[in-house]
Amino acid sequence: MNITEPSFDEAEIALLRECLDSKWVTQGPLTERFERLIAEKQDVKHALACTSCTAALHLATMALKLGPGDEVIVPAFTWVTSAHSAEYVGAKPVFVDVDLSTYNIDPEKLKAAITPRTKAIVAVHLFGLAAPMDEIKAIAEPRGIAIIEDAACAIGTTYKGKPVGAIGDIGCFSFHPRKAVTTGEGGAVTTNRDDLAARVRSQRNHGATGAPDPSIEPPGPWTMATFGNLGFNLRLSDIQAAVGVAQMGKLDRLLAERRRLGRRYSDLLSDVNSIGLPSGGDVDGHTYQSYVIRVLDGGRKHRNDIMRALAQENIQTRPGTHAVHRLEYYSKKYGLTAGQFPNAASAEDTTITLPIFPGMTEDDQRKVVQIVRAMG
Repeated sequence: MNITEPSFDEAEIALLRECLDSKWVTQGPLTERFERLIAEKQDVKHALACTSCTAALHLATMALKLGPGDEVIVPAFTWVTSAHSAEYVGAKPVFVDVDLSTYNIDPEKLKAAITPRTKAIVAVHLFGLAAPMDEIKAIAEPRGIAIIEDAACAIGTTYKGKPVGAIGDIGCFSFHPRKAVTTGEGGAVTTNRDDLAARVRSQRNHGATGAPDPSIEPPGPWTMATFGNLGFNLRLSDIQAAVGVAQMGKLDRLLAERRRLGRRYSDLLSDVNSIGLPSGGDVDGHTYQSYVIRVLDGGRKHRNDIMRALAQENIQTRPGTHAVHRLEYYSKKYGLTAGQFPNAASAEDTTITLPIFPGMTEDDQRKVVQIVRAMG
């Protein structure tokens, strides 16, 4: 049993054929169509597709003009590129511990980490559960600190009824195969700010800044773009966008299925006192990109024993994600110790991501739960 599986059918094939028949396979009309669907779903003015959520986070830090001397607050329990995005522009990631009931950033610890050099906060909506955005905004906005929403796991996630990706200054989404919808690899930047959208649009396209001044030379077949920025090639192709358009057409159904499966896991495991369930935060808006449990007794060894028992039955699992401060790059560069962010370390050592995917049957879930219960 796989930990997750994408949902593909003839809809993707038809749109891929349309793309290939058109002979337009780089960023073009299907990418624009995909962007409109993302913007509509997340209720945001601008959605700009790119090659990955890593690229989206990089574009976000560049658009906000972060750089050397700036500090960017990042949860200590997240995927590594939440922190890498600060490093890419020469800023310093400052780690903050998480709340074990949500795996998202702890607002009280966030407040204590603010310094005069803090220029941005990366608010990660981990596993499809929204971060505590009211508390984060209350800390950030009076101080003029930008909020980057790392919504890699959170297409369709809501916070108090509002879609994520439009709550902070800029949002970043992933369409990796483990996400609810996928383009193979792919991402998107979302924002309501015209200035940030313009910078992202330029910097994902080599730094292009539009046509030259027509008063200098009338436009014609000789006209080439101007380049006022240092940019990159981070464009999504129309081949990938064709898959994305088809996937977005299924999104509501896929999210409904994930929510049903997530709630059923919680019901089936509710009486297992040795297992912590995803029950904190705005669970009504949770989209269960991952269903993550925590082993409360026996630490990492017991967690590993449970994962080994599941693997012996050909059931894939994985830890929730990394305690980033314990990774070699960050621990060496900033002199961090494993015990500095104890909740993040505990989460890495004791979490298990259980299989959740479209088409998962009750028997599939029952098999997973039986082993967890027996080992728990």
